[in-house]
Amino acid sequence: MDEAREVRSPNGGVAMSREQRLAAVFVELADTLVADFDVIDFLHTLTERSVELLHADAAGLILVDPQGKLQVLASTTDQARVLELFELQNSQGPCLDCFRTGRPVVNVGLAEVAARWPRFQAATTAAGFRSVHALPLRLRGQVIGAMNLFCKDRSSLTDDDVSVGQALADVATIGLLQERTVRHSEIVAEQLQAALNSRVLIEQAKGVLAERSGVDVDEAFALLRAYARSNGSQLSAVAVAVISGTVTVTAP
Repeated sequence: MDEAREVRSPNGGVAMSREQRLAAVFVELADTLVADFDVIDFLHTLTERSVELLHADAAGLILVDPQGKLQVLASTTDQARVLELFELQNSQGPCLDCFRTGRPVVNVGLAEVAARWPRFQAATTAAGFRSVHALPLRLRGQVIGAMNLFCKDRSSLTDDDVSVGQALADVATIGLLQERTVRHSEIVAEQLQAALNSRVLIEQAKGVLAERSGVDVDEAFALLRAYARSNGSQLSAVAVAVISGTVTVTAP
């Protein structure tokens, strides 16, 4: 990875060095101690920044729920979300192995991918991806989830890439666990359950908005998220309003 290379900020702003961008992203992911902290938005930010900095094409993230089951909670595209669900439903894939071992699963050759996860390999190939990597969300011996990175080309992560990606995941994990601990001792279970409930509402709202506006589900989610941010609202609250028809979300 060339640290001196310039990257452009996600909102199309001025180019900055990769070192500057990394510093900004780490600050962004560490900023969890706020009154209106939104778990879903935070996890989507992690997947978006990981795609940006590691030059992937999509990412999906799973977290363990209060009952110990893995759930899909964030993705950069609906296609990535479907592949994450496919992993869970078929009990195979790099993200699951990554979660079980607490170690990155990267740069696995195509032959080994086909041998270890044949159904998953077929699904990712059908979706147009030729490389997949997975990084754990962990703190010391505690693993709370894992993130898949999907690439349309055959790509390898350098040691520096893996270090950066793991650092992003580690900072996010620390932020999540710290925020929960500060609130109170039961916050881990409560936040994860609330996030799961919110996820269901958001998926419903995406479908409703996509049908009403004539856009695809990825664009629908982007509209929901932009509306929530511009109005200082929780994603789940906007989702409920869209489903009930009390709020109209349109493209700018």
